[in-house]
Amino acid sequence: MAVGSGELPPMFPVKGFQLATGCAGIKVAGRKDLVIMALAEGSEIAAVFTRNAFCAAPVQVAKKHLSDATNLNGVRYLLTNTGNANAGTGEQGLNDALQSCASLAAIAGVDAAQVLPFSTGVIGEPLPMKPLLAELPATFATLNENGWAEAAEGILTTDTRPKGASCQIEINGETITVTGIAKGAGMIRPDMATMLAYVATDAKCSPEYLQQILNDAVNSSFNRITIDGDTSTNDSLVLVATGQSGVALNSDADKTLLAEAVEQVCIELAQAIVRDGEGATKFVTVQVDGGASVEECLKVAYTVADSPLVKTALFASDPNWGRILAAIGRAGVADLDVNRIKVWLDTVLIAEQGGRAATYTEQAGQQVMNQEALIIRIDLARGNVSETVWTTDLSYDYIRINAEYRT
Repeated sequence: MAVGSGELPPMFPVKGFQLATGCAGIKVAGRKDLVIMALAEGSEIAAVFTRNAFCAAPVQVAKKHLSDATNLNGVRYLLTNTGNANAGTGEQGLNDALQSCASLAAIAGVDAAQVLPFSTGVIGEPLPMKPLLAELPATFATLNENGWAEAAEGILTTDTRPKGASCQIEINGETITVTGIAKGAGMIRPDMATMLAYVATDAKCSPEYLQQILNDAVNSSFNRITIDGDTSTNDSLVLVATGQSGVALNSDADKTLLAEAVEQVCIELAQAIVRDGEGATKFVTVQVDGGASVEECLKVAYTVADSPLVKTALFASDPNWGRILAAIGRAGVADLDVNRIKVWLDTVLIAEQGGRAATYTEQAGQQVMNQEALIIRIDLARGNVSETVWTTDLSYDYIRINAEYRT
């Protein structure tokens, strides 16, 4: 199941950024499961990774290579496999990730440290290296700037559809492109980004500002989604600036335009992940207003968004608003005055002054809950801070997909 049409938008190619997709048979024969991305020489790169202590071998290697590549004219290739996370695999996993990089580097004629590896799939099983390495040359030979849509399919696991976003802006009369793809449908409550996401632009950008753009975009997009409250071992997000448009950011206004474009792409990708949440039938916005701080707004938003009781009521299209109040009350906000809190389903006021709103009717609540997309809005009446989190319901299919994941 998934919410919305799920069709990929037009994916504008990014000058200096090529992609190729292959079928290595890592988990399922004939399935697209290997993606190579090539960065033009001189490209800048920024990245964020999972904060899970059991971070996967490719994450560890990617971090090391990202640092080492600064002395080698930068990162030149990104290598992604699906079907196997290469996580919880100890020293062998690290060796396999390093060998993957070395093998691609040999084909491309670059240093192994100029290749960043990424993996996603089952945790705790050795990465099947023989088919992966065997497929590298054929996949490498198909690199092209129009490979975004196929690559969006090649990075999927339990996802039901590819996820992409793309936009173009004008700076100094010249066109700049920002295009990205992402994968993720379960094990989603990021602590930096999402499971895997790749965004590229052909603008010229300093590495320091590129990282700032990425950090800001992540905090308003991928760090504001949750499907099941779990953070992956493999979460990685990369932002590349190839500079191949020849357009530099010469003013604060130019920098703002690029930052807004990157944020737009990241938000679209993050929301696409929620819409394709495992077993999802609802796309739910949890908006918390009137908070005294970002921290307390997010405490409330995530407690509501991750509550199994709220999520199952959403799946049933049941306006059981008492579950929302209970979640707010256990969110851990100090000195919370429940008599000042107001709660809405879209524009329908359901609770105020500590209980059911006098104007609320079950019929009005039911109409909202029947929708595929809806908003739970909460006013804490404690300050001027607002935060938004996007989530899904919890369906029978979520249980089935995760119960059968290894079968």
